[in-house]
Amino acid sequence: MSGPLISRRKRILALASICAGVWIIAAIHPLDRQAWLLENILLVAFVGALCLTHRRLELSEASYLLLAAFVILHIIGAHYTYARMPLGLWAKDLFHLSRNHYDRVAHGAFGFLLAFPVREILLRFSGIRRGWSFWLAPAVILAVSGVFEIVESAVAEIVAPGQGVDWLGGQGDEWDAQNDMLSALIGSLLMMAATALSNFGKKAP
Repeated sequence: MSGPLISRRKRILALASICAGVWIIAAIHPLDRQAWLLENILLVAFVGALCLTHRRLELSEASYLLLAAFVILHIIGAHYTYARMPLGLWAKDLFHLSRNHYDRVAHGAFGFLLAFPVREILLRFSGIRRGWSFWLAPAVILAVSGVFEIVESAVAEIVAPGQGVDWLGGQGDEWDAQNDMLSALIGSLLMMAATALSNFGKKAP
């Protein structure tokens, strides 16, 4: 096995170890154990799928770094619950905001951080043209975000019937799901714009 390949594997394992360490710490006395468990079901499934498919996907180190950043953001949000994240509450008080916007930041980060690896996967396995990948990646992000909101609403109705938006941390916003999806879409478009600019004039994707 070549030296560069070993180094790459070590860097990816280091990222995985950091995420695991943060998850273990966050699992200790979360603010709401029930919410924490529900928030982590999809996270565990997501990480498990990555572990099972990483040899097939062969994502770049940049993609794994972006994925790790999103996982850590989600772990922190799940520990405090998105509506009661201290940093968001601090910003709410400081700037006299109407709500804790940490969940908006997290959904925007979902689009921003995951659009790059999604585009990588599309280019590798779908056979689409390079130009289309800049638009299809945000479309995938928006679709996944919509499916997540539907699943989240269904789970909320089962776990906390009648509480709806309040249980989900909507903070009184009846358009919370749509605004979360919009945040994810905007984040993904920003990442694709940055990627397109960085690749301008290059032959590589």
